[in-house]
Amino acid sequence: MSRRGVFALVTAALTATVTPTAGAAGRVTPVQVGGALSALAVSPVTGLVYAVDPASGSVAVIDPSAARVVSMLTVGGAPSDIAVDADRIYVANPPSGTVLAFDCRTHRLLSVVSAGAGASSLAIDSTAGLVYAVSGETGTFAVIDAVSLSQQKMLPAPKQGLAGIALDLGRRRAYCTSPDTNTVEICDLDAGAFTGSVEVGTSPTGVAVHQRSGTVYVANSAIHHLSIVDGPNRTQTKTVLLRSEASSLAVHQGSDTVYTNGGQNGLSRVDGRQQMLSGELSLGVNPGDVAVDPHTRAVYVTDPLHGTVTIVRDF
Repeated sequence: MSRRGVFALVTAALTATVTPTAGAAGRVTPVQVGGALSALAVSPVTGLVYAVDPASGSVAVIDPSAARVVSMLTVGGAPSDIAVDADRIYVANPPSGTVLAFDCRTHRLLSVVSAGAGASSLAIDSTAGLVYAVSGETGTFAVIDAVSLSQQKMLPAPKQGLAGIALDLGRRRAYCTSPDTNTVEICDLDAGAFTGSVEVGTSPTGVAVHQRSGTVYVANSAIHHLSIVDGPNRTQTKTVLLRSEASSLAVHQGSDTVYTNGGQNGLSRVDGRQQMLSGELSLGVNPGDVAVDPHTRAVYVTDPLHGTVTIVRDF
């Protein structure tokens, strides 16, 4: 049977698992923010949600319990990514090649740190007191000291540009997607060097790690599947067919559940333990970034076209 025929059969089979928006009444709440929203992050302590708007150079702070914007942070430039821990908010600003650090409680700007030309994607290692920033323009990998808020070192680029970064904290590795080479580049954090590559799908962008198992999930933005990589063994072990290309994903660590924007105008849910598609939710929009609250399991999705963040519960 042709690939198209197989895809048609699988798509038909998946239809039964789709949860329509109408059936999710009370579980799907849109929050109007404005702008062309891109990256999202959830505070692991307060549960506040941070949404980046590159067009206005700002970050909206959303209280999910009230379903409204409670504050705005002025960044300037065209911010691209955000990462949050218990104490600080970090925002990447590619035009200036910097990472801005804000205090989580007061939202006061603490420092602007040089992170290399085009620094665009972030990851935090709170235990080690380090922040990592990769460049989608040059592929460089900056290591930032979260205590002194200064650049500690700059690793040379393994590839032309790195789109996303995720950390395996226990095994001390960083996984960085390389869209131009269809690979995930592996950095040994203790050695401070890139040590290998894993071939995945076409134009990989979003990446996340399940910390306990070391499994790496990759959103391939130019093909209808999500790649599953055995991180410790550095091999792609499986692909999961999605309804559309995915550019973003997030892992709920407690359940090893992956949420991705590779649904048909909505979200897809992948069971990480069974390594299979386990559900879909139509939101009626073409979603952007995805984030998940580690405690409540609420999922947050940006809609860049309409300037909203959708709160999805019990999915």
